[in-house]
Amino acid sequence: MQGGCSCGHVRYRVEGTPLIVHACHCTWCQRETGTVHALNALFEADHVVHTAAQPELVQTPSASGRGQIIARCPHCKVAVWSNYGQAGPAVRFLRVGTLDEPARCPPDIHIYTSTKLPWLVLPDGAKAVPEFYEVAEIWPAASRERVRAMRRRLKEQAAVPDTADPGS
Repeated sequence: MQGGCSCGHVRYRVEGTPLIVHACHCTWCQRETGTVHALNALFEADHVVHTAAQPELVQTPSASGRGQIIARCPHCKVAVWSNYGQAGPAVRFLRVGTLDEPARCPPDIHIYTSTKLPWLVLPDGAKAVPEFYEVAEIWPAASRERVRAMRRRLKEQAAVPDTADPGS
């Protein structure tokens, strides 16, 4: 899949499928997006490959207090993806609306529906929770394994001494 910002300055491709797709109805996401919810497809950061300009990274507050980094086009300011404090830089929350074919990433789950706008009706059978959820109960086994593999890779990379750094 490919995507980018509105003006086309920032372009990317994603490799593989999302770990999961969240429709987040929290009031922070409503305010940040200016609409009823954020729709984020979660990918390992190394699966999001920039094919044109790099986005501008903007530190913003979040409900958790840990903040988030939003990657925006430096020209049109469209948010392309973000990193949340709890997931860190290893997982990108890709804004589904920036995909060239956003219909390929429908939400797997609606989260923080306790603050969902009352006039928004979720589809029959949609998986929804009032706040957040236990990952082990919701994520597919293949996605949980991908995260374990990603953590192993990151740990191995961190354990490799940097010969240019005498302190490593």
